[in-house]
Amino acid sequence: MYNEHLATNNQILDTTAEVTAIVPVRAASQETTHNKTDRGLEYRIEKFNKLRYLMVAGLIAGLALHGLIRYGGSYNIGSLLFGEKAVAQTVPSKYSNLNTSIDKTKQTKQPQPVATKYVNGAPTPDWSSITFRNMKFGGAGSVEFPNIKNPGMKETRTWSAGQSLAEVMELGDFEATEFNIEDFTLKDIADITGIQLKNLKLSDLETLDWQTLEDLAEAIPNLEDSEVGAIPPIQELVTKVTGSTVSYQTVGEVLDNYPQLGEVELGEYVKLDKYQLTSIPGIEDAQLKDFTNWQNTTIGKVPGLADVPFDRFPSVPIPDVSFIGKVDLPLGSLESGRWKSISGSYQAGFNVPCEKTCGHIEVSGSDIVTGAQWMSGKDQKVKGGFGILGSLNGGKEPTGRHPFGKSFKQVIWDINEADGSITTAMFFRICKRGWVDLGCSPYFIGPVPFFTYREIDPIILGTPLTVPKN
Repeated sequence: MYNEHLATNNQILDTTAEVTAIVPVRAASQETTHNKTDRGLEYRIEKFNKLRYLMVAGLIAGLALHGLIRYGGSYNIGSLLFGEKAVAQTVPSKYSNLNTSIDKTKQTKQPQPVATKYVNGAPTPDWSSITFRNMKFGGAGSVEFPNIKNPGMKETRTWSAGQSLAEVMELGDFEATEFNIEDFTLKDIADITGIQLKNLKLSDLETLDWQTLEDLAEAIPNLEDSEVGAIPPIQELVTKVTGSTVSYQTVGEVLDNYPQLGEVELGEYVKLDKYQLTSIPGIEDAQLKDFTNWQNTTIGKVPGLADVPFDRFPSVPIPDVSFIGKVDLPLGSLESGRWKSISGSYQAGFNVPCEKTCGHIEVSGSDIVTGAQWMSGKDQKVKGGFGILGSLNGGKEPTGRHPFGKSFKQVIWDINEADGSITTAMFFRICKRGWVDLGCSPYFIGPVPFFTYREIDPIILGTPLTVPKN
């Protein structure tokens, strides 16, 4: 009995021992240490993953920033990084690379020949500081006109270095351009410049020299209803031409009674410097374009016009920033066979290759413009002009482009390979688009110093722009 009980107890004890042996028992201190190890490993893995994400993000950001700097994208990097004021710009499209940059490089540190402001790093004229008087020729030239009877038309056009545009250019030279200066009245000009019209003479407005009384009646509001005796210069004209004193007749009446007054010019019979400009009532309210052959008027002989800032004109040229490249490589005139040309003229197109040796710049930027070549107008002349005046200067003009409109042509002039710089010049044309349309000459009136560029400087190319592929 005792033995059976003992055996049973022993069996129970054995069983208990067996169970105890297969169930692992871990001390509390051991469990805490293991948990700490797991959490440490998880922390290191999490930290490593974050580091990997940051490395990838940094790589992507670096590539993006490199692209902006290399290709001069349309973003204003300075404003993004340093909070600089953003510059308005054209929205890129599939027709435009707009590879502009706010980085002004060395360009803004050097003086420019003309008043300048920068649009996305590229120089543009500061029209608010530019006038016909302060723009000077950098060279000399002259041209004779065809023998055509045209009241007010000069026989020759001559210019020399240091002369202002106001002394040489005429109103008609800018007809059908962005300026619209023919829309001005004398009152408009006086309001802008502050000149006192009452202190001027009739001779100060060159246009009056070849006007007939009929011309004046058509140009000046209400003049034909005024009595002749109330207008001393017209009284003198009528008396000298007709031999009669008709003080109480109106201008309209004397024109009906004496048709010859519609054919004789005011300057032939009247000393214009004897009379005040305002002695002809209403003359200040007539638009310049209302006078006969206004196109032949020298700009400097329209009172005050030479001093009107270009930004006060009825309209001003807006730079065509559809395409902006960078001056990649200025090259002298040792190379020939340049065929990736983006320069030329309106008549010849803007892909005129240079078969001989031509100085030029190579342009970089986006894939659209990289490798394009803009030839020097000093080395290459192209067809220009139209109509009778299209034959002037042999029908040729310096090759170039028109990023600032039809008013003038921008031409690459001097190239200095040693310091990687180029100068550009403005060239103007002569136009006579009046009742007798003589057309326009090539752009050869110049040079007028324009912008200077160095390697990597942005340069506005404008449109049209296609780069020959082969």
